[in-house]
Amino acid sequence: MVMSGCGRAARKRKKKRDCVVQSVSLSHQPEYVELLRFLHQRGFTSTLLQPALFSDTGRGLQALGSIKPNQLLISLPESCLLTTSTVLDSYLGHYIKSWKPRPSPLLALCVFLACERHRGADADWSPYIRVLPASYTCPAYFARDVAALLPVGLRRRALEQEDALRDMHSSNQDFFRTLQPVLSQPVEDVLTFEALRWAWCSVNTRSVFMRHPSNQFLCGQDDYALAPFLDLLNHRPDVQVKAGFNHETKSYEIRNLSGTPRFQQAFINYGCHDNQRLLLEYGFVAPGNPQSVVYVDAEILREVVKGDKTSLEQKMKFLADNNFLNNLSVSSEGPSWRLMTVLRLLSLPQTLYHQRKAVLHGQAVGEAAEHWSVQTAKVLCQTLLQDTLTALDKISKLLQQGAPSLREQLRLVQSLRLEEKGILGRCLHSLTESLREASQSYVGDVS
Repeated sequence: MVMSGCGRAARKRKKKRDCVVQSVSLSHQPEYVELLRFLHQRGFTSTLLQPALFSDTGRGLQALGSIKPNQLLISLPESCLLTTSTVLDSYLGHYIKSWKPRPSPLLALCVFLACERHRGADADWSPYIRVLPASYTCPAYFARDVAALLPVGLRRRALEQEDALRDMHSSNQDFFRTLQPVLSQPVEDVLTFEALRWAWCSVNTRSVFMRHPSNQFLCGQDDYALAPFLDLLNHRPDVQVKAGFNHETKSYEIRNLSGTPRFQQAFINYGCHDNQRLLLEYGFVAPGNPQSVVYVDAEILREVVKGDKTSLEQKMKFLADNNFLNNLSVSSEGPSWRLMTVLRLLSLPQTLYHQRKAVLHGQAVGEAAEHWSVQTAKVLCQTLLQDTLTALDKISKLLQQGAPSLREQLRLVQSLRLEEKGILGRCLHSLTESLREASQSYVGDVS
């Protein structure tokens, strides 16, 4: 179950988690009063939570009373959910239903959000649009100079994400033009790339998973639902929740399995995501995230592993053909099994290369090859740590130059890099200890 939350653009983690968290209620601000009135008219009743601004996470939901473990945290009626059914029943329905090729559910939702934002106070969903962030902190919004400071694999995925967004915008111009009758300005001024990016980030960062039956007007899997108010719930990696659409009550329900003390922030869990995934998809970093790892890119492997180039490329091709060059990582405890398996295969001399399949299935290599694998893992960590320190130095200089528009983006990348610096430092310590113990064992065996 993947959840999404709110207030990510406003996240300012000024204090560590062990400091006292300050909060200010937002429930009396006009936009939240209007949002709750809008939802109450659609059947939503909420007495447990109120919108609040927290010093560590930005916007979130505060428990008005003690919430017991497994107690129903929130229940949002189906009539309050913004789905493709909402879009198809709206003023856009006729145009979407008649367009060929059929649009995707994601495109339909994005276009609806962009059009509703354009309509302003006249929009049916204006109370919801008003509380959505004006922009997001996902890498799709990053300036090039900031994106260049991301770890190499994440930087590549961020560029692929932006390219996909640009393609979505450019390839649907003919469809957009059919919507001119419902727009008060030229369509090219309304459905701009920036408007589509904002709408896409709104859906991507805030939608909850809810499977909808396929229909004849849209193509592809339809499992998005925007959930006003509910999406103010923020993520915390150590929180366990039970969430989903209850077909008996016709509501989207969330239960927090650990409960929430009175006046504390209520959290949910968006899924077992590391910090790179959280930043890419949701636009924030979770300090101390136990799921976080540092990824090892194939190109870094090539830089670190020395030896005969022809032999190396032969082994890299074999690894790629067997899908073993993806998701290579190190954690605070040490290199992943997958990374060590790759290094063990790379350690094989040509005379033993026939054993490569067995190594992928876990066969041990000789003592010398194992030592080489651990030593190479250490060099990989040192290389990644140096890249991280270089990026942190560049970020520090850019922050001192005082570019206000980039400051929040730089702080996010800095937070990610600092988390990864800690992981790499602990991994290096673990590898150094392993090599030291192996060396002592070898000396003991010889004596």
